Amino acid sequence: MEQNETGCQAPQASILCVNNCGFFGTATTMNMCSKCYKDLVLNQEQTKLAASSIQSIVNGSSSSNSENDSNAAALTAKAHAAATSDTIVAPPQTTTAAAPPASEESQEAKGPTRCGTCRKRVGLTGFNCRCGTTFCAIHRYSDKHECPFDYRTAAQEAIAKANPVVKAEKIDKI
Repeated sequence: MEQNETGCQAPQASILCVNNCGFFGTATTMNMCSKCYKDLVLNQEQTKLAASSIQSIVNGSSSSNSENDSNAAALTAKAHAAATSDTIVAPPQTTTAAAPPASEESQEAKGPTRCGTCRKRVGLTGFNCRCGTTFCAIHRYSDKHECPFDYRTAAQEAIAKANPVVKAEKIDKI
């Protein structure tokens, strides 16, 4: 009688997880504990994704291929992180960057980076000037290394681009 008045159901007998992991399961999770159920759902998603990607490869549809690959990478990373909950796994990164230009390769092969004025080795602490040369801390300023770059013209062009001329139309007088 009390059950009908309050609208609550009495708790049923505890059911152990069907995977025999030692935890209790519920009917909403197919008599599995929450962890086993989550693993089951992730495995099902992976198999669906693998089947769809294989089917897209067989069909040769390249438009949906890139979307499936990005989704596959995200789901694989999530599944791997869920499976190994003790370690944090970063999602796999795709390498779309092109090879560095030939000028950088020749500069690396040439030797260590040196100051354009005093030829002192600067390494990672060198300062790149707008004239395209690397300088040490002493010669980094334009007045110290006789920089050929025209800062005034560059600044005027930047201001002209940032502030276009706004001119109102002439009004016809009656």
